[in-house]
Amino acid sequence: MRVALAARNIDKLKDFPGAELHRCDASEPGQVAQLFQSLETTPDLVVYNPSYRVRGPFITLDAEEVKRTLLVTAYGGFLVAQAAAKRMLERGSGSLSFTGAAASVKGDAESAPFAMGKFALRGLAQSLARELGPKNIHVAHFVIDGGILRAGGDSRSGARGEDGMLHPDAIAQTYLDVYRQHRSAWSFEVELRPWIEKF
Repeated sequence: MRVALAARNIDKLKDFPGAELHRCDASEPGQVAQLFQSLETTPDLVVYNPSYRVRGPFITLDAEEVKRTLLVTAYGGFLVAQAAAKRMLERGSGSLSFTGAAASVKGDAESAPFAMGKFALRGLAQSLARELGPKNIHVAHFVIDGGILRAGGDSRSGARGEDGMLHPDAIAQTYLDVYRQHRSAWSFEVELRPWIEKF
């Protein structure tokens, strides 16, 4: 695959040699439009992975930070999916994948903004799967339930061990497997969690 990566801060992407890098804030319509215009061809697969969160007791949350959380997590998903779907519908095929979290299905205490954004993203994915699936566009939502192991060692894995963390390569393999599914047996949603993680 030819890979294009986009992020608000492209310095985070420097460890991906060979990928085409784009600066883009997914919550800004103009930047999303520019991103898709700059691509040479319609992507076969678009993965929406951006996230932003603010945590804390509900009554102390900063309204602007909550708004930012919703804009990046949910509204950005809408903008990217709309831009991708327009092009995929013209071609007659494509895949859209959305990265969710445990917060997509259960809101934790002091994490209301993140749950709001991830619930909204899951709702978007469900709606698009029903609308676009019959038009040969595979829409899938991935619930990532657990901490993701960081490269080069991760102090968070101490008490749990590596089995207590999600391995990035294993996550990527699951996304790829879903992308390669035959359309007679498409998955809409997959939950990924370490085998020792509590539900």
